[in-house]
Amino acid sequence: MKRNTRGLSSWLRFFLLAGTLAVLLFAGGCNVSKDDGKKTRDLEFNVVGDSDVPAELKQIISEKTLQPFKLTFNDEQNLYIVVGYGPQSTGGYSIAVKELYLTENSIVIDTELLGPEKGENPAPETSYPYIVVKTENLENPVIFQ
Repeated sequence: MKRNTRGLSSWLRFFLLAGTLAVLLFAGGCNVSKDDGKKTRDLEFNVVGDSDVPAELKQIISEKTLQPFKLTFNDEQNLYIVVGYGPQSTGGYSIAVKELYLTENSIVIDTELLGPEKGENPAPETSYPYIVVKTENLENPVIFQ
C-alpha cells in the first residue's frame, strides 16, 4: 500500500512558512525603537573627589589604572561613570567632561584628557589620570565617546 506523502509535505511546508511569517511579524512588531543618538536632555553631574568615591569602586579603579579604561558603577542612589587614561609620562594632567546627556535609549559621555599647560612644571613621575562622574541612577547603557 502506497502512502500519500505529497499531501503531508505540502502541509509541512505550509506550517513552516506560516511559522516563519509569524516569527517575522512578531519580531517586527515588538521591535524597540532604534536610538537615533539625539540628545533628549543634559544630565546633571558632579565630579567626585577620591574621598567621596565608594570603597568598592576605589578598589576597582586601583586595579585598572595601569591601562586606559571605562566603567560604570551603580549604588542604590547614583550612577558613577569612570574614565581612565592610563599611564602618562608626567603629572599635571586633567580631564574635562565635554558632554553628558541622555538619548532615547542611552547615556552618552564625552571626556577629554588635557595635558600640562605651557610653562607649567609638572611632576616628573608617571601619573594615571582618571575622572569619576556621579549622576542620577539610570538603567540606560552608557556610550563613551
